[in-house]
Amino acid sequence: MTGDRSHSDEQADRFSEPPQTFEDREGREITIRALDPDGFDALAEMYAAFDPADRAQGIPPTGEDRIEGWLETLVDEGLNVVAWDGDRAAGHATLVPDGDDGESYELAIFVLQEYQESGIGGRLMDALLGYGRGNGVENVWLTVERWNTAAVNLYEKVGFETTNAESFELEMSFRLN
Repeated sequence: MTGDRSHSDEQADRFSEPPQTFEDREGREITIRALDPDGFDALAEMYAAFDPADRAQGIPPTGEDRIEGWLETLVDEGLNVVAWDGDRAAGHATLVPDGDDGESYELAIFVLQEYQESGIGGRLMDALLGYGRGNGVENVWLTVERWNTAAVNLYEKVGFETTNAESFELEMSFRLN
């Protein structure tokens, strides 16, 4: 993406860093924490179980080797938080640096289908943005398919603003620090 992307001027002062534990709408105790190396295999299993119909913009990839390669890049380059239901990964959110400026990060979030609409996505966003703020992230942006109204509503609720709506995807941004 380009380095001249505009960002919302809204400041993020309300996000909480992980770990966080809460009860989701289904009564499950969910813990969100920064990804540690011991969680990699469980996260890969989550993506292997991800419904292909819910994949967007080519991610998450399919196939064990492609999933593991993609995750290794996210772990090596980005900041990652995972929602855990016991020892099972239920959701994952990541901030990946965009370019060499160290200020802009692309956000991606995924919640396993059986955990969607239970409040985990909003909590993942809160923890990831708190974690990003605590690690000096300045600006966050994302793209989302414009017909993904659940995701667009979540991003707007957090404070993201649309910065580009010229294609089938919306580009949204948020100033974190």
